[in-house]
Amino acid sequence: MGPYESDDSTTARRRKAARYVVPVAVVGVAAGTIGLVPALADSGSPDLPKITAEQLIQKIAESDVQRLSGTVKITTDLGLPDLGGLEGALGGAGAPGGEGDGSAADPSAKLTELATGTHTLRVAADGPDRQRLSVLEDAAEYSLIHNGKDVWGYDSASNEVFHGTADDAGQHTGESPATPKDFAEQALKAVDDTTSVTVDGTAQVAGRDAYKLLIEPRQSGSTVGAISIAVDAKTGLPLKFTLTPASGGAAVVDAGFTRISYARPDAATFDFTPPKGAKVTEESEAGRPVTPQEEKDLAKGLEETFGKGAAGSEGAKGAEGPEGMKVIGEGWTSVAVLGTGESIPGGIPGGDEVGGDLGGFLDSLGDRVKGDFGSGTVFKTRLINALITDDGTVYAGAVTKEALVKAAESER
Repeated sequence: MGPYESDDSTTARRRKAARYVVPVAVVGVAAGTIGLVPALADSGSPDLPKITAEQLIQKIAESDVQRLSGTVKITTDLGLPDLGGLEGALGGAGAPGGEGDGSAADPSAKLTELATGTHTLRVAADGPDRQRLSVLEDAAEYSLIHNGKDVWGYDSASNEVFHGTADDAGQHTGESPATPKDFAEQALKAVDDTTSVTVDGTAQVAGRDAYKLLIEPRQSGSTVGAISIAVDAKTGLPLKFTLTPASGGAAVVDAGFTRISYARPDAATFDFTPPKGAKVTEESEAGRPVTPQEEKDLAKGLEETFGKGAAGSEGAKGAEGPEGMKVIGEGWTSVAVLGTGESIPGGIPGGDEVGGDLGGFLDSLGDRVKGDFGSGTVFKTRLINALITDDGTVYAGAVTKEALVKAAESER
């Protein structure tokens, strides 16, 4: 039985409601951060030839770095409470007390830890068929290795191994963990007439001279303040990514290389054999939190809520997104609309559908609101916010609470 399945209807409804808050606010940001693989500290302002924003964007698009290795530091501050007890409340694979036979080494669950706090990673890539990402912990290490047709996840703390195939790699991580160009391209999909794009000087990142591209929404109502991408002046590879919120304060995501080399990594870097005594879980044996199609839809939905509705909506009001998802508005203030198909008695915080650790988590994020749509609860992070109405409709986007309420009222 998968971690979102249950014979208990109350538990099932509870999880169904929660999955529209937690994945959008947590998993999507983690997946985007993992796909980035770029830089943290920069120093100096090297004297580089002048370049326009258009030329710098083109330089990123034409970058074709196939081989690299280095160390990445990622700090993510969504303003979420400690998620330590939440995984068990959701019944996630591998969670203590959770359902299913999930592995502690399953990357789809393990890598969500990057959605909060500061983490140090080692990364390596040698073409499209060989990548490695290792998350360094205090007394342990988690590694995700893609080598040819095989994808391995290894958690040294539990001595557990997860084995899948390259065809299914996307459903575990969202994107390859060693493709910074992909992440930059996703951010640049928000660039349209609702966006200001400028070259904001130069910097030195991990010993490389870089240009800084600054992306800012022109619209009010977005939670995004600015996105800064440091781009390697020679290779066009994004080396540093920083997203600051409109509310000010520390960056929501600050990720990047502290060390990088473009030399070909040793072939042994991508070899993996399960250690003696390790518990090995095959993909076919593991329970999945969501289906591959659901995860694909979520990724596309995040693109639509994070800037320009890139999954075919073109930012048009009322455009249809993937699998019934609807997009209201345009540009940086677009809002994704989903229907859970279930009413929630008494609203999420006070209703009898949610309780325990999960209820407390949702309580800590939620503000009750009323409007032409009836009533509902807005769950807030420093970037992605979601309004869940009492009739089960979900409005989510990188927009303020006021913008969510306005979007919900426009539909009624």
